[in-house]
Amino acid sequence: MKSNENCIFDKRLFTGLVYADIELINGHDLESAKRHIIGAEEVKRITTKMLVDSSAYMMGINETIQQQLDLPFIEKRKAVLADGSVQEYDVVGPLMVKFKNRTPTCSAMVLKGDCEPLLGAISMKEMDVLIHPQRQELIVNPEHPYYAQLSLKCFTTNFQIN
Repeated sequence: MKSNENCIFDKRLFTGLVYADIELINGHDLESAKRHIIGAEEVKRITTKMLVDSSAYMMGINETIQQQLDLPFIEKRKAVLADGSVQEYDVVGPLMVKFKNRTPTCSAMVLKGDCEPLLGAISMKEMDVLIHPQRQELIVNPEHPYYAQLSLKCFTTNFQIN
């Protein structure tokens, strides 16, 4: 099977894929609307079906979504693809992600062309959502149905600087 160099994965390699309808919102537009610089109706947003991929760290949006949301460039980062190759991608943001009653703000890698968008592990952890194994769908963590509960652990180490 020929590797697809434009996309992070080749969906023909996988079975039991999980998708979720996710609303993506331009974070700068939201801030501008809060400050009454633009109207609420001018905030760029899109709802799209995303592949839920807990093995991918970052969220990935395609160039079409990037153009529609007009997200500003933050930096370039490299990512290891499923075939082991390393590609460089633009990172854009801030991007508000909405799923049910969860709304984290994150950045996203811009995938080439019209690749399938990915919801990665960082966004999933921040939303406190799970993949339901029997139903094969994204769900809000049933242990925290009304709010996202994050793990914030602080480890202390006793050491001296001489």
